Amino acid sequence: MRTEKMGSLTARIVGEGAGPVVVLLHGYGAPGTDLVPLAGAVEVPVGTRFVFPEAPLPLGLGMMEGRAWWPIDVGRYERAMMTGQMDALMDEVPPRMAEAREKLVGFLKALQADLRYEKLVLGGFSQGSMLALDTALRTDIKLAGLCLFSSTLLAQKEWVPLMAKRAGLPTLQTHGTQDPILPY
Repeated sequence: MRTEKMGSLTARIVGEGAGPVVVLLHGYGAPGTDLVPLAGAVEVPVGTRFVFPEAPLPLGLGMMEGRAWWPIDVGRYERAMMTGQMDALMDEVPPRMAEAREKLVGFLKALQADLRYEKLVLGGFSQGSMLALDTALRTDIKLAGLCLFSSTLLAQKEWVPLMAKRAGLPTLQTHGTQDPILPY
């Protein structure tokens, strides 16, 4: 594994070769290293490289190295969960999500220049999966696949009309039914 700065983001890169590249974005509050073990747990073609960018915002959680792609009003989110108002949050576009997307796009351009790949799979966990989907829907970046782990619908009024342009994109979407943070 090596660590490199690309664009404005730092990433861990696992694997060597000229095969596909799998970029996985971590979730809110996680360090940039938490998904790295997935590189050894998934059967992939020879030469596949895994790339794990680190979100730009440090959360300052004491001894933890938690990071975020954009800030979350945790108290507001908890109130929405307790009062059954989660549906109202689905239409909102989180503040600074566009800024996070711009940083990710800059990172992906730098990554393409560095790794020279033909196939890119983009994905993430929780907040990272939301950013991966937002980036897929709002850009023309060529993708071989999309992986969404424990995601949720945001920006519904904007995302749903954009989904047609990615029709046919191979997508893995998975979510546990017992997730206490993001409802199934």
